[in-house]
Formats: sequence, C-alpha cells, structure tokens
Amino acid sequence: MHLLRQTLTFSLFLIWSWAIHVSANELSTVEQKAATCFVCHGDKGKSDNPQWPSLAAQQSVYIVNQLNAFKSGKRINHVMQAQTSKLTAEDINNYGAYFAVQQAAKAGGDLALGKQGKDKATVCLGCHGSSGEGNGEFPRLAGQHPDYLVKQLTDYKNGSRKNDAMQAIAGNLSEEEIKALAAFFGTL
Repeated sequence: MHLLRQTLTFSLFLIWSWAIHVSANELSTVEQKAATCFVCHGDKGKSDNPQWPSLAAQQSVYIVNQLNAFKSGKRINHVMQAQTSKLTAEDINNYGAYFAVQQAAKAGGDLALGKQGKDKATVCLGCHGSSGEGNGEFPRLAGQHPDYLVKQLTDYKNGSRKNDAMQAIAGNLSEEEIKALAAFFGTL
C-alpha cells in the first residue's frame, strides 16, 4: 500500500512538473531548477501540505546532507531518490543555499497542545537551536507542519528512519508527547 501511494505521488509529481511554466525572465537559474521542488515543498519551499516538509529557511548543510543521502540510497524515499538521481554536487549545493535564504514558513498548530510541548522541547533545542531554527546539520523544526513532525518522530521511534540519537530520544517519548512537541514547533 505504501509503495502504491509513493508511486501514485511520483506520477502526480511528474504531471505537475510538466505543468509548471517558468519564465526565464522571472526566475534565477537556481530558482528555475529548484521550481521542481515547489510541487511538493511549496512555492519557494513553503509547504502547504503537511505530508511534505517546508524547505524555506532550512539549514543549507542539512538540505545538502539529506539530498546526498537520498541520492546515495542511504535515506529511502522513492520520489526523492528519483529526483536526486541526476542532480550534480553543484545542483545539490545550490539547492541548499537557495532554500536556506528563503523566508521561513509558519505552519501553525494547536496552541494549547504547543504549550504542553514547550516544556518537553528543551531536549530538542540543544541541537536544533534555541528557537528551533536549526543548527548546521541539525534541521529547522520551527514552522514545520505538526503532522510532518509527528510522522518523523514516529518513524525514528519505530526505527523506520535511522539516526541513533533521534531514535533514542523519540523512543522515550509517548504518542501524546510527540504530538505536543510537534504542535509546539509548528507554532514557532
């Protein structure tokens, strides 16, 4: 079922990619190339779909590392692996730089639940920055869709996404704590 959903998503992506019309006079060369990312990750990386992360204001190093991980197969996602397969090192570095300078998105979230998550967030802020803005190789959490963050933390917790530190942290969180943390970061 999961593979079928990814295949359908990729097919829709291809259709949408063909439908994008970008004028050379309107966008820089890097932005023209990055426009393929806009289909899932939103205009200039501001995702309006909770299934996909916002890339706007994301850490450049983090984006580069993730794109390289998808390209090498170290991180598995069939759509992203297809998208990165033909990217050059220069393309990947340019994408990281492009999205890093875009204005941050703010997804919003349940404020009351976010207040509960604020107390638990100190464990996250040490690596992800004092305001969740990210820190080099550690991604920006501030402004991400709560549903996206819940999915990522759940994937770390169940081991389907690999990172020893994140698996240890997420493994100690209850489902309610995960939702509260996600709501907190979504409201930043």
